[in-house]
Amino acid sequence: MAKKNEKQKLLKKGWVSSFNLIGEAKINDYTYKIDENSTKSDWVYNLFNLGVDCGKYGTIFAKLMGGYGKDRDNVIYVHGKDDDGKDDFDNKFQIAWEDRFDENILEDVGDMCFIKIGIEKDKNDKTFTKRFLTPYDAISYIKEVLEDGMVINVKGNLKYSPYNNHTNVEKEIKSIYLSKVEDKSKYKAVFTQTMLLDRDSAEKIDKETGIMPITAKILEYYKDWNGQTVKTFIPLVKTFEYDTNGIEEEKVNKIINKLFKVKKGVTEITFEGEFIKSGSVVNTTFDDLPDDIKDLVEIGAYTEEEALAKCADNSKTYERMVINKPLIKLVGEDKTPVLQKFDEKYTEDDLLLDCMINTENNKSDKNIEVNDTDTVDNIDDSDDSDDMAWLNNLE
Repeated sequence: MAKKNEKQKLLKKGWVSSFNLIGEAKINDYTYKIDENSTKSDWVYNLFNLGVDCGKYGTIFAKLMGGYGKDRDNVIYVHGKDDDGKDDFDNKFQIAWEDRFDENILEDVGDMCFIKIGIEKDKNDKTFTKRFLTPYDAISYIKEVLEDGMVINVKGNLKYSPYNNHTNVEKEIKSIYLSKVEDKSKYKAVFTQTMLLDRDSAEKIDKETGIMPITAKILEYYKDWNGQTVKTFIPLVKTFEYDTNGIEEEKVNKIINKLFKVKKGVTEITFEGEFIKSGSVVNTTFDDLPDDIKDLVEIGAYTEEEALAKCADNSKTYERMVINKPLIKLVGEDKTPVLQKFDEKYTEDDLLLDCMINTENNKSDKNIEVNDTDTVDNIDDSDDSDDMAWLNNLE
């Protein structure tokens, strides 16, 4: 407990920030960049920008990126295992780049250090897993074996970063496996996110849409911020949504009071939710085309595919993060169910860091308009973010 008038240190112990996509892999000309050379340094990288058609949720994108320096002594930072074989996050060490496939060395590396890919089957029709320490190697392998239309299960971590006065969310892949889901209605695009709420987080419900914006703060660790070394967790502002449609008004008020209303200080709470791509539910068919366009197809001026492409709605879309329910976690040996909500975790002053004064990102956040292929808006890997500008302007 912090002393009176002393700010409490921001920590992420017990935080969850993860996603899970199940759907069909969408591979196109923008999916991979292999062995790209930076224009600013000796950096060589691979980039994987994966679209997953998640049915009613739309096509949701996740990414993987990594590389090495041609003129550097490259190392990989990992952690080890404890005596029970579980990840020991306190046992940190480095592996030389050229030793990243050495099985004798990898035996001592914690399981969570690996990117896991299971999209091939053996002669017995069983899926087997390939493990990689680096995104660079994982991407090279994925490019050789992943096929368009494969039904896959993608899991990973959500990474938040400031971008153009907003907070951008990237889905960083940690595993890809073949999915056994055959029914498209069971595809999903879900997330679990711990967040901080204060007395101003719950906004008014939009009478037309039934949506209540939830302005939360997400902690992300930064070594540098606003040109100064900080080495601390920064509270980034991110707007989520809570959909009240279909819920009785009396119950809505109870839900708001129970989950979103903060009387004092700052509440830490973990929610489960869904990604929804706006405008992604409606698909244009030939029957939807105007009669004069159909006539052009009939006389051969356009093929049906060309006409549908021309008439498709190519307007900007945005990805919504819709909160569904709070997370309940089974705790202790007796598996006691505990709502992951902790009142007065911090004071409001605890979140007012000196390094964030006059920072635009600390003011507000709105949904970021993106194109269906535009998911990596703010990559900064070894100071080579300008090399990723092509992802920001895809049409």
